[in-house]
Amino acid sequence: MLRRKAILILFLCFAPAVPAAEFSGESAYRFTEKAVSFGPRIPGSEALEKLRRYILSVLKPLGCEVTLDTFTARTPLGPVVMKNIIARFPGQSGRAVAITGHYDTKVFREFRFVGANDAGSSTGFLLEIARVLANRPRKDDVYLVWFDGEEAFVEWSPQDGLYGSRHLASRWSAEGVLWRLKALINVDMIGDKDLRILREANSSEALTNLIWQAARDLGYGRYFLNQEISIDDDHMPFVRAGVRSVNLIDFDYGPNHSWWHTEHDTMDKLNPKSFQIVGEVVLESLRRLESW
Repeated sequence: MLRRKAILILFLCFAPAVPAAEFSGESAYRFTEKAVSFGPRIPGSEALEKLRRYILSVLKPLGCEVTLDTFTARTPLGPVVMKNIIARFPGQSGRAVAITGHYDTKVFREFRFVGANDAGSSTGFLLEIARVLANRPRKDDVYLVWFDGEEAFVEWSPQDGLYGSRHLASRWSAEGVLWRLKALINVDMIGDKDLRILREANSSEALTNLIWQAARDLGYGRYFLNQEISIDDDHMPFVRAGVRSVNLIDFDYGPNHSWWHTEHDTMDKLNPKSFQIVGEVVLESLRRLESW
């Protein structure tokens, strides 16, 4: 009996650890496909609530700490209850990195807008990142955030749009979380078959350089271009709050950007390879951020 116990202890001591999961562009694509299957996902809608329940069901077995950041947004169409989803994968350093994106779609009455790239791709991408992080050791806390209410209800303005990120930046400032953040990486519209991510002019130069170098080192430099574009997106409330933040977005979607915010933003315009490229670059950047 004692000998058998000794053998068992030795086996446990020398048994190989559970291998870390590798990012799968195909898996991210399938997560996106599931998100899109719920239809238009307008804040406050039943479709968005169904997607939220699905996201929570995927996160539940991954061992992360999940919270719903619930608030009431004042929109031009009246008050709307919104819910950011926050998944925290704890580390040991006391510092943190956030990877964010939105999961709502824009209101359109003239046509059915399912938003495969905007914002199905960020929704599915974050779910795949969560799957990968579940079995990886970490130095820093990693927050994954699905923002509600990124889209404007009527016309984009400082008051109409970025509801979830504006709310969370304010909340995290009050709670002291912002001061622990080394960096925030926001992803938006990253599933396009013709992937071309430009340098976002409002983003942290140091963080952008780190990510672009990681892309070059992985052989993906041709997808991360040195042209600049200025985009007001979910990273901006954090930029204004003093957090080193970057926005990874391919804002050239279809011929002359003609698929953006139209009925043509459907799954056939996306490619698992684009998810794969961005996923590998973000995870390599996360590894390099540990030395910051």
